[in-house]
Amino acid sequence: MKVWNPLPPDRYRSLESNLTDTKPLIIDTEANPQDILECAVQRLRASSDLLKTLYCLSFKQADVEDIPHITHALYLLTQDGCDLLQVAQQQMLGWKAPA
Repeated sequence: MKVWNPLPPDRYRSLESNLTDTKPLIIDTEANPQDILECAVQRLRASSDLLKTLYCLSFKQADVEDIPHITHALYLLTQDGCDLLQVAQQQMLGWKAPA
């Protein structure tokens, strides 16, 4: 289980789903929190839809290679969505309402 770590002080945060040394996919932690949240919702909704498809799929209809492909896509979408939610949450905790 991952331990909650506050965001690093730098502006760009790499996605956990990056599997390379250079971490080319990043989140701009200074982006509008509403935009970050919308990106998270979009990925988690796509993940949910894909999971529903997997649930409804008959294994007799599916190719043996389909399941790993679907689960890999589910992992990427869900992990990226969670990373985005974490950044949005961090921003909103420090957010102050306009006077």
